[in-house]
This record gives sequence, C-alpha cells and structure tokens, in this order.
Amino acid sequence: MKLLFILMIFTPMVGTTQQLSIEKKVKFLALGDSYTIGESVSQKERWPEQLITELTTRGLACDHPTIIATTGWRTDDLIKAIRNANLKPPYNLVSLLIGVNNYYQGKSEKDYASEFEELLTTAISLAGGNHARVFVLSIPDYGFTPFGEPRQAAISNGIDAFNAVNESIAKKYNVTYISITAISRRGLQEPELVADDRLHPSGKMYAEWVTLIQKNITISN
Repeated sequence: MKLLFILMIFTPMVGTTQQLSIEKKVKFLALGDSYTIGESVSQKERWPEQLITELTTRGLACDHPTIIATTGWRTDDLIKAIRNANLKPPYNLVSLLIGVNNYYQGKSEKDYASEFEELLTTAISLAGGNHARVFVLSIPDYGFTPFGEPRQAAISNGIDAFNAVNESIAKKYNVTYISITAISRRGLQEPELVADDRLHPSGKMYAEWVTLIQKNITISN
C-alpha cells in the first residue's frame, strides 16, 4: 500500500501556499550550519531529530536524519561539504538553512545569493529533482539573544536583508519557504528559548520550529 504524506506550509512572508509532499518512508537530509546541527543542545533536541521523532509518533516510517551541518559554516563551506560527503540520494525530504555566518562574517548579499541558489538547486537534485520535497528555513535573528542584544537593530536589519534573498530564491524555484525568524525574535522576552551559550536556540525553540514545519501535515492512503 502506498502512502502519501502532504505537508501544507503557510507563511506570511510568501504570497502563495506551497505544498511539500513525501512519499513512502521518510528519508530526510538536513543541510545547514549551527542551527541545524544544534549547537549547545543535545542530539535529541536538534530540530531535524525532533521532526523525525514527531513524524514517527504519527505513524510514519522514518530513517534517521542525515545532517550535513557544522557551526560557523557559510554557504561556500556547505557547498564544499556536500561535494565531499558520501550522500546516497534521492532523499524524499531535504531542508536548507544557511546564511547567518555569511552575514556575521561580512560577506556580500550578492555572493550569498549566488551560492544559496547553487545550494538550493543541489538540494532539489538530491531530492530526485522534485521541488515538492525541499523546503527552506529562514535565518533566525540572533539579535534577540543576550549575545546579540547590544547590536540588535543592526543585526535584525542584516538578517532581514539576507532572508529577503533566500526567500526570493526559494520562491523562484517554487520551493516551500518557512519563516522561523519571528519565533527567534522572542528570545529576549522568553529566555527559555535560548540555549545556555546565550546565542543559539534551545531545544524548546527548536520544538516550536518543528511544530510550524509539520503544522499542517495530512496523511492519506
């Protein structure tokens, strides 16, 4: 029996509703940086791990997620890492979250756009060419952490600019775009959303990302 899992994502940053579909057993590839590898939280608290756990509890068969991500990576670092990784496509779910270190290290939006587009086309290829199996997460705003608070306004402006780039490219390729930035901007008012390092998300914040990602999953058979 063939199962079709459909994930409908609604985000105020995108004018149209995108559809993310997964067929059969979930084989998930998560591409990114510290936000995907879960700096300063336990393995089970990483959002890719939490997502697979939630999908499993809903009765879906899932492989353990494959994560290609390291703290401090820019888009060019991730490009190199994917080329060197022993990946086994196709994957029927692929995520992309990258760019905070491009901003933090003073890299240009132009270079970010070019490299992000390369990464997104690679992600689509790794998903067997199926755009409906790929989603992009917006960059969180670390200005709303104790580490970033002294430069909050400048950081927020920079994050918004880089998110405008990745949202535009996701829309160009008709890929689901999920904005988790608003959740990250609750970090100063809700300190439990920030990890003990005073910079990265806590497991609780990642759980809210997962709720948003799988909010509208329907299962039909």
